[in-house]
Amino acid sequence: MTFHIGILGGGNISQTHARAASAIDGARVVAVCGQNTEKVNAMAATCGARAYEEVQAFFAHRPMEVVLIGSPSGLHAEQGIEAARRGLHVLVEKPLAITTEQADALIDACERAGVKLGVFFQDRVAPDLIKLKQFIAAGQLGKPFLASARVKWYRPPEYYAGSRWRGTWALDGGGALMNQGIHTVDLLLWLMGEAGVVWARAITARHNIEVEDTLVAALQFAGGALGTLEATTSVYPGYPRRIEVSGALGTIIVENDRVTRADLRSASLDWVAQPEQAADERAVSPVISDAHGHRRIIEDFLQAIATDSRPLCDGREARRSVALVEAIYESARAGGSSFNKFTS
Repeated sequence: MTFHIGILGGGNISQTHARAASAIDGARVVAVCGQNTEKVNAMAATCGARAYEEVQAFFAHRPMEVVLIGSPSGLHAEQGIEAARRGLHVLVEKPLAITTEQADALIDACERAGVKLGVFFQDRVAPDLIKLKQFIAAGQLGKPFLASARVKWYRPPEYYAGSRWRGTWALDGGGALMNQGIHTVDLLLWLMGEAGVVWARAITARHNIEVEDTLVAALQFAGGALGTLEATTSVYPGYPRRIEVSGALGTIIVENDRVTRADLRSASLDWVAQPEQAADERAVSPVISDAHGHRRIIEDFLQAIATDSRPLCDGREARRSVALVEAIYESARAGGSSFNKFTS
């Protein structure tokens, strides 16, 4: 079976989607649509696809069964709903939407249309992170009681100044948390379970944007564990993402999706990488050169369509991170007041 795939968006992430999809046996990119005509034409030429400027004409392209949405975050729900109305399966770049209201509308539209809905959260296919989830779920870390996550990245002023949508509430849905930190929010929920916000503060420290570039939050998970989260695009020169999880039996540290340290009371891991092997290109650049994670997410999504099964991260799973981000922003807007809202 050949899947005919359309790509909606002409920016950096859509180019990653195109490379990932083009590398999959049984998948063919047939249509590309976006506002940057030069980039869209180049992408279409590389893929042997048809280029579109007008979204409705793109949605009408046939044969096409799947749409990969990489447009600005504020358009994800609107465009995903239209795709579902056309009977197309929807795989959307993170976040699923920029509000839970939009997310619910998209989920409902896909369920009513009988099409699959998935989200690019490629942490869920990273080998070390899969092993870590299994390790925690099996009780080998003991009961987790503390998790900390740091997304201390850097984006220069031109990253925002050169974009009509980055750093805006309407199209980005927020700043460092919603755009850069959302992967880590999903990862914390995936590893630790449901979470509520205890306290959050956000500032715009270094960029001329309407949203935050620096945020800290304290969390409490449903199982009783506490957590901290830092998300920023203002820390020069940018550092690898770091996650630490501590349980009764020890602590595991992750940098750039690799377990780089495991201090355990009565066990050892044979899959611990050296820290110097964990360079994180995301810390300094929005361009993703390695499309393997996106490819695995697409492969899983196509398999879900073929077998009528659930994608690795479907709409309801991805909604949880949007809900938690909403709660963090609500606490931050209240000046760091305590706010407790679990994501379900």
